Amino acid sequence: MIQKIVMVLVLMLGVSVKAQQKKNLLFIITDQQRYDALSIAGNQVLETPNLDRLAKSGAYFKNAYTPCAVCGPARSSILTGMTVENTGVNTNVKTYYYDKEPVMTSITFDEILDKQGYTCEYYGKWHAMSSHAEVYKNPKQVADNGKSMFGHGGQNHMYQDYLKEEYPRRSPGKGQLIDDFTKRPYTPDPMDVNYGKSHKEVVAAQKRFSQPNYHGKSAIPEEHTMTAYYAKKTMDAIERLKDGPFSITCSFHFPHAPMIPSLPYYGMYPANEMTPPLSINDPMLNSPYSNANGRKSLTQFADVEKIKFMISNYYGLVKELDVWLGKIFEKLEEEGVADNTLIVFTSDHGEMLGAHGMREKNVFYEESSHIPLILKDPKAIKKAKSFNQYVSTLDLFATVLDYLDAGEYASDGQSLRGIIENTDKDQGKYVVTEWDYRGDISPNYMIVKEGWKMFIPKTATSNVIDVLYNLNKDPHEMNNLIGSNPDRFQYKEKVEELRGDLLEWLAKNKSENYEAVKNRSIIKS
Repeated sequence: MIQKIVMVLVLMLGVSVKAQQKKNLLFIITDQQRYDALSIAGNQVLETPNLDRLAKSGAYFKNAYTPCAVCGPARSSILTGMTVENTGVNTNVKTYYYDKEPVMTSITFDEILDKQGYTCEYYGKWHAMSSHAEVYKNPKQVADNGKSMFGHGGQNHMYQDYLKEEYPRRSPGKGQLIDDFTKRPYTPDPMDVNYGKSHKEVVAAQKRFSQPNYHGKSAIPEEHTMTAYYAKKTMDAIERLKDGPFSITCSFHFPHAPMIPSLPYYGMYPANEMTPPLSINDPMLNSPYSNANGRKSLTQFADVEKIKFMISNYYGLVKELDVWLGKIFEKLEEEGVADNTLIVFTSDHGEMLGAHGMREKNVFYEESSHIPLILKDPKAIKKAKSFNQYVSTLDLFATVLDYLDAGEYASDGQSLRGIIENTDKDQGKYVVTEWDYRGDISPNYMIVKEGWKMFIPKTATSNVIDVLYNLNKDPHEMNNLIGSNPDRFQYKEKVEELRGDLLEWLAKNKSENYEAVKNRSIIKS
């Protein structure tokens, strides 16, 4: 009898140990961080020692691209491993509680992990269908005003509850205004939509502006910023869930606008020392994006002096992220789970930051579509290495499930393990980014291969300008080799090579646009 009890206890202990040995996941995603906003990427101004250290201890992908340079579509694809066309989420409108037609119907990697015994928690910006957030077990999910943190503006509602206690609303001081995001004072700089106006004048105008219009110095103390708030929530979750297995997502809002960092990050990189992008005054004479992002009316983003303030603030926000990421990584070590945790670090898309005279994203230029990607797994990625292969964050769904030994599930992406372990020589030859939006006003597909980059619409009849850049010679994408270029015919072979690869990708993902792309006359006489 005693022997049987001992055997049962041993079996029970074995199951417990096995469950605890499941690998944890820490998934970190920033918003609007471009690929070169890292010192390891060659940035000569910005210092990101903690992200650099992460890259040097894992797998760093130099040529990672977003599935779509728009928040909601990108995040929906990352979570499900499905293309934008296959999720149906082709605009930010088709997120949260959208119900006009089924979208984002595929399972997410966290929904799979939940079924396998993982405790899943999510902190920060959620910009996907809210139905997929039911898997998260955050201790508090509803703000004081009744708004879910996984609904419209949810992350800000939760943060506002925190600020009520730590930094209550107050009237602006001399030279200050109130930003419409945190509802707290800030000092505007020359990029700000209300620069030069008094608080009284702004209130009298009764006009609200979107987040990208706010630039300056926040009055919120550094320990109470939104970045600090989500980092602390993530560290609390690590401490609570350390016995695992856990999947914790930390989704930072920044360096997305409003670009109003707090001290000491504001001015840490002095504006007068910033260098405007080389392409800021690109005439865009042979480009489909000549009026993208309101560049013809928002001329301040082509102002070589004003843009220095935006660059300064952007770098400050990234620096703040790096500081808090260092603390999160330290927390993993302190709780004894660092060696058993897969860390994924990436961003949903980039930021133009004055390149080609424009702000934000939504375009296929490198500043908008090329993003950072780092993976660390001390048990499986033992030799740190950087990779030049072309990959997409669409691949993260399959990669996460692969490294967590969670099984294979339907996905339009492919696990990056074959590249990391050098067992797949074919993967990573090219990458495709899409925006399955209107083919009559902008390109819909971008393909990059061996430094050559092409954008085309999804229809055979669109008058949108087709684009081919040779990034090897033209890294700032200022010389479209096709379109109206009189020498465009000499690039026909390269165009057809890239079209062939794009068609391969479209066929694999069962795209409805295959025939139109096949039949499009790209180089016109």
